[in-house]
Formats: sequence, structure tokens, C-alpha cells
Amino acid sequence: MMAEGPGGGPRLAELLAAGRRLWEEVESGSEPSSGAPAVQEKVRQGLDALRRAAAMVEQLELFSDNEELEEIASADLKYVLLPALLGALTLKQVDQSRRMEHLESARQQFWRFLKLCSSYGLGSFSLPPATSPTAEEEAGSPSPGGPAAQPNLVAMAASRQAKIERYKQKKELENRLASLATFVESEQADEDQIREFYILQIQKWINTSLEEVESIDQEMVILRSRGTAKQPSAAPHGASRQARAPLKPFILTRDAAQAKVFGAGYPALPTLTVDDWYEQRRRHGVVSNQSTPQRAAAGGSDEDLQKQQQEKKEEEDDEEALQKAREWDEWKDTHPRGYGNRQNMG
Repeated sequence: MMAEGPGGGPRLAELLAAGRRLWEEVESGSEPSSGAPAVQEKVRQGLDALRRAAAMVEQLELFSDNEELEEIASADLKYVLLPALLGALTLKQVDQSRRMEHLESARQQFWRFLKLCSSYGLGSFSLPPATSPTAEEEAGSPSPGGPAAQPNLVAMAASRQAKIERYKQKKELENRLASLATFVESEQADEDQIREFYILQIQKWINTSLEEVESIDQEMVILRSRGTAKQPSAAPHGASRQARAPLKPFILTRDAAQAKVFGAGYPALPTLTVDDWYEQRRRHGVVSNQSTPQRAAAGGSDEDLQKQQQEKKEEEDDEEALQKAREWDEWKDTHPRGYGNRQNMG
């Protein structure tokens, strides 16, 4: 239960303490999932408390661009952290339909915190741009192999070195904060120790905010690319083609003679020879003129084709073919299967 301030509501210090405590509970991961209703309720309550505290700080005009760091009371230094805490809790929201909105809001809060720290000379760092790169700026960035490739490599190396330095500073700040926290929490610290404690906290959050802004910008690029990929694409390949007319049933024969026979027996169904069928399919664009292997497959093996040609000659009363056929039949009558194969017989 928070005590009431002069206006009948919770006091500024209690709102800040409540918001920070809720952020720490969510950050510690004591709940099984950040998307659990209980966790999101803590996020909502923490954001509400921190927003009310930020409104009170603005109303009281605790900070001004015209004053120096030494002019800020030691007890008021902790309120510099309000925008950073608001940005951190905003990122804990899990509504994917509003993810871009949450990223933009969190980035704005982190940048506001960094701008305030920069104006007071709290830490040495380069203030990032006020807004994330737009889609046009991303599209206009030079390619890796372009003329600006070398400056980009230099910038990447500088960024990597800055990250290493921030990591070292973070470890050093954590050690110094741990040694001062005991005195501050037990209310045994003097004003210099309290001031140093809050300044160290601010410097720690500067490193965190710089990392968060960089991460937010990267996630925004990914979300924008996904949004572009989800735009309606062109019609599928071949969708504009007219539907082919369904094939009507017919009887497929080897040659014209069979076509006459089947045509007489089945007048309701048309008959096609293999050649006619292939020619019809070629006209419709289903097969090409270079589909000889397919045609051979449809007609059968080489042996079957030879038999078909032999039968065709017989049907045309080819005297030579008939004579060879008769001789072959007579030879088979006098030479049973296996005749002449005496090599392995005893």
C-alpha cells in the first residue's frame, strides 16, 4: 500500500519504487513465461506506476536543459532513470499485433533518457538518431561491395570495440554498485555515497539503453521486411492460361486397319491411330516434335514395333512377307523349341 502525496495520490518516490520493483520481478523470470497473464498484469501495473511518476516529474520540472549536474539534488537523481525503466517495461509486452508500436515507444523512451544524460554529461557516448532508419534509408544504404564498403567496415569495427568497452564498464559498475547498495539500503550511507550510487545506476542504464536501441533498430528492419513479403504477389505462374478442354474418350489403335475394325464395332466412339493421336497432342501443345522417345514408349518396345510392321505388311497382302511367314511356321513345325542346343546334353 503506497502512501498518499499532497494531491491525494501515491508519492513520487513510491511510484518509482513500485514500477522498478515490478520490472525487476518480470526481468528476473520468476514466472514460467513472459506471456503468462500474471506476468503481463505486472507489466501493465508497472507501466501505469512509471507513467504517473513521469508525469509528476514533468509537472515538478525537476530537470532542465539550463542546469548542471551539480545543481540536481542527490535524492532527485534516481528520477533520471524513469524513461529508461519505461522503455524496458514497454519491451516486455507480448502483443505481436502491436509489436512495431511497442518498439517505437520503447525506443523513444530510451532515446529520451540518453538525451537527458547527454545534456548533463553523464557518461561519454554518441547519442543515436532520434528515430530509427526509415525503409527508404535502409534501401538507399550502400551495398557491401560498393565504394563505401571500407568506411562501413571501419564503422563495424568501431561499434564492436564500443560494445567491448561497454561490457567492461558494465562489470565494473556492477561491482561498485554491489559494494554501495548495502549502505544505501540500510540508510547508513552519507550524501556523497548516495549520489555516487545513483550516478553509477544511471551509467549502467546508459549502456543498457544503447544496446536496446541497437537491438530495436535491428528488429524493426526484420518486421518491415516481413511486412513487405506479406504484400500481395503476382498471380501464380500459368494462372492466366485458359483451361484446356477436357479430352473426349476414344479408342486408340495401332494403325488404320484396326481403326476401321473398331470403328465398325463401336460407332459411338471415335478411333485414332497412334500417329493420329500424337499429331493431335502436338497441335494442342501437349507434346513437341522432339518427343520421339515418348512416342516409342507409348508404342512399345523395338520388338513390338517390328511385329506391328510385319503384321501391317501381312495385312496389305505383301507376297514376300506372307511367304516368309509361311516358311517360318513350317520351320517351327519341324524344329521344336530348344532344337539345336545340344552343348550341355549328355
